[in-house]
Amino acid sequence: MQALLIGEQSKVEDSWTDQYRVTGTYHALVISGMHLVVLSAVIVFLLRLCLLGDVIPFIAAASFGWLYAAITGWQTPVVRAAAALTLVLLACCLYRRQRLLNALAVAAIVLLAIDPYQLFETSFQLSFLCIVALAAFAVPLLEKTSVPYARGLKALADRDRDVLLPPQVAQFRVELQLLAETVFLWTRLPERWTLAVVAPILRAAFYLYETAVVSASVQVGLALTMAMYFHRISFSGVSANMVVVPLLTLAVPVGFLAVLTDSHTVAVAAGWLLTISQRVVDWHARWEPAWRIPDPPLWLAAALSVSLLLLAMAAHGRARWRWTAGAASALFLGLLLWSPFPPQVTPGELELTAIDVGQGDAFFIAFPDGKLMILDAGGMPTYGGRKSKIDTGEDVISPYLWTRAIKRIDVIAVSHFHEDHAGGVPALIRNFHPKEVWAGAVPESADAKQVEDAAKADGAALRRLTGGGAFAFGGARITVLAPPPEDAVRRDVSDQDSLVLRISYGERSLLFTGDLEPKVEQALVEAGALSRTDVLKVPHHGSRKSTGAAFLEQLRPSLAVISAGYQNSYGHPHPDLLGRLEEVRATPLRTDVWGLITIRTNGRGLELDTHRWQAGRAALPRLF
Repeated sequence: MQALLIGEQSKVEDSWTDQYRVTGTYHALVISGMHLVVLSAVIVFLLRLCLLGDVIPFIAAASFGWLYAAITGWQTPVVRAAAALTLVLLACCLYRRQRLLNALAVAAIVLLAIDPYQLFETSFQLSFLCIVALAAFAVPLLEKTSVPYARGLKALADRDRDVLLPPQVAQFRVELQLLAETVFLWTRLPERWTLAVVAPILRAAFYLYETAVVSASVQVGLALTMAMYFHRISFSGVSANMVVVPLLTLAVPVGFLAVLTDSHTVAVAAGWLLTISQRVVDWHARWEPAWRIPDPPLWLAAALSVSLLLLAMAAHGRARWRWTAGAASALFLGLLLWSPFPPQVTPGELELTAIDVGQGDAFFIAFPDGKLMILDAGGMPTYGGRKSKIDTGEDVISPYLWTRAIKRIDVIAVSHFHEDHAGGVPALIRNFHPKEVWAGAVPESADAKQVEDAAKADGAALRRLTGGGAFAFGGARITVLAPPPEDAVRRDVSDQDSLVLRISYGERSLLFTGDLEPKVEQALVEAGALSRTDVLKVPHHGSRKSTGAAFLEQLRPSLAVISAGYQNSYGHPHPDLLGRLEEVRATPLRTDVWGLITIRTNGRGLELDTHRWQAGRAALPRLF
């Protein structure tokens, strides 16, 4: 309720709001311009009941808008809404016709003149595109369909009004009056009684229709933006918004009334509205497909934008042009949802991309025949018993994969079940529906259970790998070096159980080590299980004790990938480790310096690419 009324979201848990996001109703839950408009409308209504005329209620509503913006901490959506509302109410005071697009344009120009960088903010784009969609699609359609008939329901018994209305509306009223006469002849009920019952029913039907049109118009108008920013378009959003938006809209004034009156009864009513909205959202979420949308190609984004613009321009034109623009928009929207475009990977090459997830591991591996794998998915550690709201799987790794038009992953592998390796795996399972989830030792831990539950819910097979096995996969060969079979099932989480995989393709090989501990390194050295490798994923983020001299001497890698957080508190990678890498002439590639690191091989040569931060460019002379 605090988030709904004043924008205080510090206590809002993701578990409460995820379903709202899935069903496209989250906008109604968080504070926005809608809340300000609702409260201002209530103020105008109450002051008009006091017979204060038109000007004073409008001035009071505009003043309240800025007061509300101050109470909510000058949150940008509320400030934008207050500015636009002030313009509209000023037009009302001057008895000018309120043109939605004109007021919207003036508000946008003023706000951009104050802060031009708002143009690149997601909230700014969504706010104005939402209103544009309403003005361009919903308003013209409603004015041609339900709005005249809804207005015609006023004073149905007054037949003198019929001649003042458009012919279709007058005919509609006459037919209702004839219906009332027929009922009177059958039942002897007065005609005004029948009209008094029919009118509210029709108003409710028109309201539902108009809500559906408004919701659908917003869904279509924001489809491209939602796909690009959130990679999601809600299919149940139209029907969900028809119920949730009215409930939460009503909850705003009822909630403030509960605060002002300190009434338990009113507070219970406000809570009841929230509870009903949550149940409606949960019901819709059960039917919402787990469908995420990759980034569309530039040509498709441009074509969809142009087609929607032409559809808006044709709204007042000939029907032929409306149908043509509508068909084009439907075609491009279908392509956006379907996304039949192949993943952006190079056939015949083995690719390793280290994704910067801070102090954690996350690797994307594309195999020569097109199979795709994620090895580890980072994760944010828990501090003071409170888990971070950042999900590296959802917020970091998934968006990167979607920029490469990836919709499915064949395998997700987990080196071990510590938070900085397995924390983002459940989100990746939900988003990319792997066929299998690979793991070494599976302990009895919360992170392991979350991964197992997510795999089971998505129908992915959990495959346990132990040392000594080797198999062909994706046109390459995978050798499992650890953990040993006796450690495949443990009660606790241990770094020594890290899954160690060697991937070979042609003359080149990559070694992934998780958080391998020194004693396991030594065991592999003594067993002669190691051989020269081209790319080493340095164990344990480059800690001091990891990656011993004997271990490196057998591997002698050319490139050493170190996944560590920028300015992390652990001091990773440790200078001693960097010294050992220098002794074997291995080039360290650090995610805290270089960001995204990509290594490709065709089985013969190696190709390196990085997303260089400013710190990385400064470090170039030192690294090479």
